[in-house]
Amino acid sequence: MPDRRARTTLAGFVALGLFWGAWAAVLPSVQDATGASKGALGVAMLFVSLGSLPAMLLLAGPAVDRFGARAVALGCGAFAVATALPGLATSLPTLVPALAASGAASGLLDVAINANAGRIERETGRRLMPLAHGMYSVGVLVGAVGAGLARSEGAGREAILVAVSICVAAVGALAATDGTRVPVRPGPRARFARGLLLIGLVGAAGFVVEGGVESWSALFLERQLDARPAVSGLGPGVFGASMAAGRFLAQLAVGFSDRVLLGGGALLAAAGCVLTASAPSAAVGLVGLALGGAGVSLNAPVVFGVAGRRPDAGAAVATVTTIGYLGLLVGPPLVGGVAQATSLRASFVVLAVVAVVVAAAATRLQS
Repeated sequence: MPDRRARTTLAGFVALGLFWGAWAAVLPSVQDATGASKGALGVAMLFVSLGSLPAMLLLAGPAVDRFGARAVALGCGAFAVATALPGLATSLPTLVPALAASGAASGLLDVAINANAGRIERETGRRLMPLAHGMYSVGVLVGAVGAGLARSEGAGREAILVAVSICVAAVGALAATDGTRVPVRPGPRARFARGLLLIGLVGAAGFVVEGGVESWSALFLERQLDARPAVSGLGPGVFGASMAAGRFLAQLAVGFSDRVLLGGGALLAAAGCVLTASAPSAAVGLVGLALGGAGVSLNAPVVFGVAGRRPDAGAAVATVTTIGYLGLLVGPPLVGGVAQATSLRASFVVLAVVAVVVAAAATRLQS
């Protein structure tokens, strides 16, 4: 049974997923409110990346060094404010800074909870990271399904995201009671060795698939397959549930190598994306999303695990995480750009191709 510190950290992962699941479910409402095209919406979501990367590189690390475990509370506080902003946007010019702020706060919280999970693993000698990322997927599920049901009952995007903000603030209040500090241990900068760069790029490609499917699944179901809000909200929800299941089950797959887990999962994700792209109905589309989520769920645990077993584990994990999250943040605008030029169905085919590339590259990884 996780102790209080671990439970607080797990709650932080749930809070992070809660917003991104709800955001995916309210995306059709945001598009209607702002009048943005699919391409413009994809460009707007690129500002999530532009906000989060500087925050992760310049703010999150020093915050963790200075405040220790309480950096989770700091991240939750900033995230609680930022999560309400996209729901208030009524035009593309107001949506862009709102998403940049959400990205910055998300990056701060993301680094804080991962650093906290790593600290707990070092202190206790027990694994927590797979469970933590599984709880993020649970948060995505709850946020997506809850937001979809709320929309079907007439709730607006503003009320939904404010409710999420309140939940994030509650987690922050809980995290503020943890006064554990993290000693500052200056170390050498991560080196972009050939093997390390390959691991990071493989992870980034997998995250392109994850970010693209998660962010656009509700819009795909609603626009391409004429699904109602309650059903379209199941898109990111089913995707998040299958990712959680895949991550929880991966801990039991002790007899399989990293190459088999990552390669097999990537092929399953590719099959799921193809099935979604060709789906004649929302029900079939949901099956495709479930397969895609289960397959891509193994990307983060495997890639971060490979990096963590290197002699320079700290620097390696930091480097691979930075490279990998570039893919997670690039995925949504990539889907939007392809959809604007062709169609959303074609976008999911592109994601399937990316997943096949991950499967091929997995054969080069060192287990």
